[in-house]
Amino acid sequence: MPVAASAIYFLNLRGDVLINRLYRDDVGGNMVDAFRMHIMQTKELGTCPVRQIGGCSFFYMRISNVYIVIVAVALFKSYFGGAFDEDAIRNNFVLIYELLDEIMDFGYPQNLSPEILKLYITQEGVRSPFSSKPSDKPVPNATLQVTGAVGWRREGLVYKKNEVFLDIVESVNLLMSSKGSVLRCDVTGKILMKCFLSGMPDLKLGLNDKIGLEKESQLKSRPTKSGKTIELDDVTFHQCVNLTRFNSEKTVSFVPPDGEFELMKYRITEGVNLPFRVLPTIKELGRTRMEVNVKVKSVFGAKMFALGVVIKIPVPKQTAKTSFQVTSGRAKYNAAIDCLVWKIRKFPGQTEPTLSAEVELISTMAEKKSWTRPPIQMEFQVPMFTASGLRVRFLKVWEKSGYNTVEWVRYITKAGSYEVRC
Repeated sequence: MPVAASAIYFLNLRGDVLINRLYRDDVGGNMVDAFRMHIMQTKELGTCPVRQIGGCSFFYMRISNVYIVIVAVALFKSYFGGAFDEDAIRNNFVLIYELLDEIMDFGYPQNLSPEILKLYITQEGVRSPFSSKPSDKPVPNATLQVTGAVGWRREGLVYKKNEVFLDIVESVNLLMSSKGSVLRCDVTGKILMKCFLSGMPDLKLGLNDKIGLEKESQLKSRPTKSGKTIELDDVTFHQCVNLTRFNSEKTVSFVPPDGEFELMKYRITEGVNLPFRVLPTIKELGRTRMEVNVKVKSVFGAKMFALGVVIKIPVPKQTAKTSFQVTSGRAKYNAAIDCLVWKIRKFPGQTEPTLSAEVELISTMAEKKSWTRPPIQMEFQVPMFTASGLRVRFLKVWEKSGYNTVEWVRYITKAGSYEVRC
């Protein structure tokens, strides 16, 4: 069952109501007093943005010196030139009331896009001297933008050079046991795009996902070509993607917004290609000495390389002195985080650098407690590599004028929570 907003309130830091709009009659005027007494005065604002008091749920956030309960902040910032505070609200009462009437219908959110609302709410807000200047953009057909299927792109765009940039950015998460078995592994990814295209182009993106390839082979009545296919989980798309076409043909077809946007998100849980394997050996020699040996193997291709590799190897809190030998990069002891920090600026593929360290510990008279070894953590970026194996098979652009386009595709894999128990 969809949930509707009964009211929207703008409060200052004292809890005084600056402006409000009631959409339903199922709440009384004492809801502000409840918010002030149970949330503002108890100093629990930072714990959770959603609180339930009695039969009412409060969704709130603080921007500058204003508390907002159920509202889209980016919309008002766009009208006020980036400034959003108590003075901006007091200077724009009429405009705010008009916006609140447009963005909500009986408590249900409607159109929250500043670009579309500015097509028919043309009044400009009173801007502060420190706000950014309004951009002088041509105003397109408001009726088409509000009622048509392409409300995220305006007409009449013209570029001398038509280009499309596509980035596949993945974060690989790993938890490996001390014996080398994988306890948890998954990849979260997103496809970012930047489009500089004239007119109203139609784009079609093909990936090496299993469902899409099988559907394509059925439509073309020919077997699927050999090669790695992957199964995408938890896929979410930008509103520009034609979902009807995706459900029937399993292809990502869309009319892109102008500039930068996030086309889709996904998750992979099977067949993950781990970029690194960490082989640690930690020996405790009595109560005052430790030997640490760590080998890190890059599993990706020899022509590739990782950047900004950081390996954090935990040591006990009573560490007094350390000495290192590394075959690549630099290492040092960081007492603030109780770790040996090994940094390699450029890590080539198919290599196995090693770290050997001797750790001297402070001897204490207190009863010895067993050291619970935290996991080794890694940070890295690997350009032109995807841990999921996702690849772009094609990126096609159609536009009625038939202009030529230049497509750029990049891949990058970053470390999410990449941990190896030692």
